[in-house]
Amino acid sequence: MSTMTLPDSLASLPVDPALARAIVEAVGESLTMCHAKTRMVGLSAVPIYEPGSVTAVIGVHGRVSGFITFNTCEQVALSLAGGFLQEPMDKLNGQVIDCMGEIANLISGGVKKRLSSTDWAFNSVTVPSVIVGHNYQIAYAKGIQYLAVTFEHQNADAFLLEHRLLQVAVSFVRL
Repeated sequence: MSTMTLPDSLASLPVDPALARAIVEAVGESLTMCHAKTRMVGLSAVPIYEPGSVTAVIGVHGRVSGFITFNTCEQVALSLAGGFLQEPMDKLNGQVIDCMGEIANLISGGVKKRLSSTDWAFNSVTVPSVIVGHNYQIAYAKGIQYLAVTFEHQNADAFLLEHRLLQVAVSFVRL
């Protein structure tokens, strides 16, 4: 489960707090399926570098059009997939990639449910695409509403911070 405290200063960010709450709550709910615990450690209202090597991308369309991305490192992907499948995963393979797409589906569904009565509502999602690798960039159009929420995965085996982070971002344009 993800723990969340959204500060009152959220109002000063150039994002709708409903987006932040939707992401944080959807991640917390979705990752319980993986027997994982996370805590929110950051928010960014501007596109930032995707630090992990596994990124699932889901397109959305409704009152808004855009994408939801779920990014993490291989170590967290293995841990989440192992928790989801309830069997240890020791290398990146097709099962792990499929799990990352399914987790992105769960998160997107949770975001969709939480935004359904807002100006950010969407009713359609695409099949997830999963990018594996480093050194890529996503180009964002002008005028999008972007929000990335970074979480720390409670992985006792990870010594480096980069091996504990996962990030969920939305990039939406209102139609």
